[in-house]
Amino acid sequence: MPHATPGPGGRGWLLRLVIAFSFAQGAVSMARPAVSYRALALGADERAIGVIAGVYALLPLFAAVPLGRRTDHGRCAPLLPVGVVLIAGGCALSGVAGSLAAMAAWSGVMGLGHLCFVIGAQSIVARQSAPAEQDRNFGHFTIGASLGQLVGPIAAGALIGADMDRTSALALLVSAAVAAVSLTSLWRIEHRHAGARPAERAAKVPVLGILRTRGVPAGIFISLAVLSATDILTAYLPVVGEHRGIAPATVGLLLSLRAAATIACRLVMTPLIDLLGRGVLIVGTCVLAALLCAGIALPVPVWALGAMLVLLGFCLGVGQPLSMTTVVQAAPPAARSTALALRLTGNRLGQVAAPASAGLIAGVAGVAAPFVMLGALLLLAAGLGARTSPGGAGSSRGTDEAGGPDGSDGRSGRRSRGVTERS
Repeated sequence: MPHATPGPGGRGWLLRLVIAFSFAQGAVSMARPAVSYRALALGADERAIGVIAGVYALLPLFAAVPLGRRTDHGRCAPLLPVGVVLIAGGCALSGVAGSLAAMAAWSGVMGLGHLCFVIGAQSIVARQSAPAEQDRNFGHFTIGASLGQLVGPIAAGALIGADMDRTSALALLVSAAVAAVSLTSLWRIEHRHAGARPAERAAKVPVLGILRTRGVPAGIFISLAVLSATDILTAYLPVVGEHRGIAPATVGLLLSLRAAATIACRLVMTPLIDLLGRGVLIVGTCVLAALLCAGIALPVPVWALGAMLVLLGFCLGVGQPLSMTTVVQAAPPAARSTALALRLTGNRLGQVAAPASAGLIAGVAGVAAPFVMLGALLLLAAGLGARTSPGGAGSSRGTDEAGGPDGSDGRSGRRSRGVTERS
């Protein structure tokens, strides 16, 4: 990807992107529970709600790689307003839908919009960040997602009341308005000279070639494992609380503590990487998160559960931004957006497969069993990270010696070797 020097305002583009992502993610996080309540009001059972939720994750799978290809060979910024329009449209039309089939269709539109926004935004961060800045910038970028995930469900809960039909529709219309607010921050996000070069436009790396690149599969799997842990934790902690007699308000507070710890982690990402290196940080946090997930299965007191969830939130905050950097720096320069799209595809598959697997395991072995499954998944991710980044490789220290993000200063060969060693 071509080197994009900071324009006027320095990293103002990143701040605007974080603000836009906060509103877009907040709208989606507000709309998804509202969609479930709206579907219940229309007479849906648990199976129908599962189908509607699955369409949100499954439909974008078919669009991820083509969108990544398009972004690799052109500009990223156009995907952002397209994504916002699709999110807002999916939310609003879900609010006025009169059938479950329509709800499923508009849920898929919302998921496609979220995918467009995230692919475009991640590609901008990758393209406009020097190698030494990628960990920090991806960490700051994902703060936007964490803020949206923290505020969105709370806002939905505040709006949805006893009249589920009317209030869930209202929540969906409000979420559409929240998504539209993000358009106000989408100015001067992408530098004018940040598009792909003619030589890069001509190149087209096969998907299998990308997946065989050292570091890419590990980055994809680490992201999948971390996101699965976050999703299952959100879905099953209320069930665990019900079985242990923990009040719903307390469970909500525990989940908020987890989200706050994730945000705190991303604020201190750079000094942690400087201290430990990217490889050691990824492996260490995955191992610790695995142990903490398994610990949730134990009948510990509420204060201990809260402490475990704070530590777990901190550990899970590492995986997403650093897996982005791992994939970007490992992928061929002409296919980085496609590699990020493949990472998002893995995330979507995890969002479908992990809850389904957790449900089967919980039905056989009890509600705490999914957390043991998560522990095993995170240990496998740690093992892949350790194999891919031997000796703590992956530190961002010294990467600025390679020049710009594309290594275009005539030392691309040296940078390519360095990235391979660090990935």
